Amino acid sequence: MPEERVSVLVVAGDAGLRQTIQATLSATGFAFEEAGNLGEAAAKVLRRSYHLVLVGWDEKSFAGFEICGRLRAISPDLGVVLVRPGGTLQDEIRALEAGGDDCLSFPFRFREVVGRLRAVLSRPRMNGAEGVVLRCGDLKVDIVRRMCWRARRKIHLSPREFDLLAALMKHQERALTHVRLLLAVWGPCVAHDPDYLRSYVKAIRKKIETDPRRPEYILTVPWVGYMFSDPGCRRRGQ
Repeated sequence: MPEERVSVLVVAGDAGLRQTIQATLSATGFAFEEAGNLGEAAAKVLRRSYHLVLVGWDEKSFAGFEICGRLRAISPDLGVVLVRPGGTLQDEIRALEAGGDDCLSFPFRFREVVGRLRAVLSRPRMNGAEGVVLRCGDLKVDIVRRMCWRARRKIHLSPREFDLLAALMKHQERALTHVRLLLAVWGPCVAHDPDYLRSYVKAIRKKIETDPRRPEYILTVPWVGYMFSDPGCRRRGQ
């Protein structure tokens, strides 16, 4: 999706925060509109389509979490990202649970924030219930029986490795942040430690990749996290 065509609604009660967000992201070419509260934001989302909504977190009222949930209910496919100053892992988890696709802290690191927003923009649309058996290339995962095969060879995975691989495969071609994966597999009590996640990814790659040093299935997305991809589709697109 060309960046100049990305329409973004910035929602925050603090006008200074709205201006800071837009000024920081001005180099992206995104087209911005503003809303000062939930009512304005809901009215705008009902009137037109946006690619992204960036929601400023009000530290006093915690209104950002309510806005995330309400906008997600109005438009399930809308990309919703909470933006807050500093914050903790628990804040990030609450934002995801409220319906946000991601949670960003400012001051921003520009390359990181752009990468994570692109990940939200590239996510697939929801299209019904998940299948019992996940397939990609010659890799197959049976969710119910908790079994995995590469071609006809059975692959033995630990319970955590299986859950992580399944979480990635369920969101094929979508970049998932470290926090989202940690939350999905280990729950809200786990520490936000990318190195901890990285060790599991490394272990899975050794088991499913032809060459773990040049992975084809589990790809690293710089500044964001990981993405499960179909190598066959990439080769056909070359």
